[in-house]
Amino acid sequence: MNPAAKKLTQIYQQLPKAEQETLFSFAEFLLSRVEDSSQSAVIPEPDLIPRPEQETVIGAVKRLSKSYPMLDKSTLLNETSALVTANLVQGRDRAEVIDELETVFADAYQAFIDKKQAQ
Repeated sequence: MNPAAKKLTQIYQQLPKAEQETLFSFAEFLLSRVEDSSQSAVIPEPDLIPRPEQETVIGAVKRLSKSYPMLDKSTLLNETSALVTANLVQGRDRAEVIDELETVFADAYQAFIDKKQAQ
């Protein structure tokens, strides 16, 4: 094993489980960006975190961002902020807004897959 791989393994082993999963997801994301004609790109799977019973809308955005680390959050900003505002300012039902947020993230992930497969 080369020195860089050894160092990465040591870092990984010292991290708590949640951070190990984040590091692994990030590594998969980086791998998916590599353009190598001899190897097909790996499309990272979302690590879906279960929805807590009494989740807030802001908590849902954070949970979904962690569940879909491969997505560019700036592309989701308009839709997510509109939904958060609908709940906080306009009083729209929390559960409805969270359901819609889950759909927004799932749709964005499907678009991400479609884009990767088209490359």
